[in-house]
Amino acid sequence: MKKTILLVLLLIGSGSLMAQGFADYNGGLKVKLNEDGSKYFRLLTWHQVWLRYNQNNEGSLRAGAPQDATTDVGLRRSRFLMFSQLNKRFLIVTHFGINNQNAVSGGYLGVDGKKPQLYMHDAWVDYTVIPKYLNLGGGLHYWNGLSRMTNASTLNLMAYDAPILNWATIEATDQFARKLGIFAKGKIGKLAYQVAVNDPFETNTGGAIAVERANYNPQNSAKVYEGYFQYEFFDAEGNLLPYRVGTYLGTKKVFNIGAGFMSNPDAMWYTNTAGDTVTSGMNLFSVDAFLDLPLKNGGALTAYAAGYFNDFGPNNVRSIGILNPADGSTISAGLRGNSFPTLGTGTSIYTQVGYMLPKKRDDLIWQPYVALIYNDFEGVQDSNGDKVPVSVFDLGLNMYMAGHHSKLTLNYRSRPDFTNPDDVTRKSEITLQAMIYL
Repeated sequence: MKKTILLVLLLIGSGSLMAQGFADYNGGLKVKLNEDGSKYFRLLTWHQVWLRYNQNNEGSLRAGAPQDATTDVGLRRSRFLMFSQLNKRFLIVTHFGINNQNAVSGGYLGVDGKKPQLYMHDAWVDYTVIPKYLNLGGGLHYWNGLSRMTNASTLNLMAYDAPILNWATIEATDQFARKLGIFAKGKIGKLAYQVAVNDPFETNTGGAIAVERANYNPQNSAKVYEGYFQYEFFDAEGNLLPYRVGTYLGTKKVFNIGAGFMSNPDAMWYTNTAGDTVTSGMNLFSVDAFLDLPLKNGGALTAYAAGYFNDFGPNNVRSIGILNPADGSTISAGLRGNSFPTLGTGTSIYTQVGYMLPKKRDDLIWQPYVALIYNDFEGVQDSNGDKVPVSVFDLGLNMYMAGHHSKLTLNYRSRPDFTNPDDVTRKSEITLQAMIYL
């Protein structure tokens, strides 16, 4: 009996999630269910807390009053994840939590900031058909197409947050970047692949049909087809789980190039100039490259670049503001607080570069970084009908006190305010993120 209790309580490493930059963590909480550890379950939990100063877009309101700038505290993410293998062929994943709670938004039914709904992020099963080459699975899953960052892990991002444009249908036809469906994944030599066929969720962002401006079709029930393929030139990355690492902090030498797609017939609708209702497909494509290179001086270089080529139908544009600190706008509800045109028909480019300074000790690592979003959307126009580009610039500094398991990130963002497309001004955000995960 004592031996059994010791085995159950033993905390051991996990090869699929070791690359977090802190050896003392030793893989976290992995509970063995048999003596050799082939049967186990693994537990993870994490919080990301933001302290932020935000210059709001023109006309923003809070509690009905004008709000030029906001200083607030928010929960960007609060999650719990468990996965388990009864043997090498069967895997079950359960992941739930909350996102984006502050005193204004993220509350129950989105009415206020209180009592946010705890909901499933992932709930899927996975069966190994041919070891290494083919796994099949299904459920509410995160084996996404499109790009590496569409499958990003939020545990080890390099920048303080993802650019959001990487999750093309976020909370429109998916559930926080997840869908219900089936997937296949595996590796053939140095080529890693994943493909999926999913059902779109009924959209709550469809809105009214606009003339020559597509929006999500609330009557869409066509399947979503997506996939992502990456070629690994140097060290191989794990693929037990879909969550892609943002920076390895010098623990791996990785260079990958990738390409992906997402296609959903009848996903969009609009009215043409003759007054007819027209449905159209959503067709998205991306190419990207990821580099994580340990340097001889003990530092490391991390770089990522992605190009997205998106067709959401004519003139589609969607503005998003993460942890939005305002609850309304005297001008446009879509451009309140910190929102800017994030997704739409056209081209998006995202790039980030970081440099980990040579390590003097494992419990204090510094990593400055820069990141750039550049969107060229056909639906973002001034009063003359000319396209207006969207650019967002981030400058940040990570301080790792236990690798990714305990870190502080200070980020400065300069973003555009599109309240008046004829006179686009710049607004600033300063965010201090504290993150701990176990």
